[in-house]
Amino acid sequence: MKSYKLSLQLRIDWSDLDMYKHVNNIAFMRFLQSGRVNFWEATGIYNLYENTNKGTMLVSTNCDFKKSLYYPGTAIVKTKLDFMKNSSFGLKHLILNEENEVCAEGKDVVVCFDFEKNKTFHIPDDLRAKLSEF
Repeated sequence: MKSYKLSLQLRIDWSDLDMYKHVNNIAFMRFLQSGRVNFWEATGIYNLYENTNKGTMLVSTNCDFKKSLYYPGTAIVKTKLDFMKNSSFGLKHLILNEENEVCAEGKDVVVCFDFEKNKTFHIPDDLRAKLSEF
């Protein structure tokens, strides 16, 4: 877990529950999304998009459920870079409970995307260096 440099704590809300009174699988996907956004902010991808209309686009995501989460409680989302290619990279996420038990493992694949040209672009060296920090 030490290799996961980014961490985000999210309060589990009543609306995150399903009929079995544990956190619904859709809420886990929102937790993964929060981990991605945390990564975008930490690496400057969010600012890159705001300034240039170039950013990232999610092309694949998955979540393996390991243990239930309950209300009241906190979900801890840990995120790190998994791999990097020419125009795409992957993220790994862990969703933990308050006891630091792994409740889910997630993986994302994203591409760098130019929203004006409507096509992918190679990861620039400065962004590649910043991504590698995580």
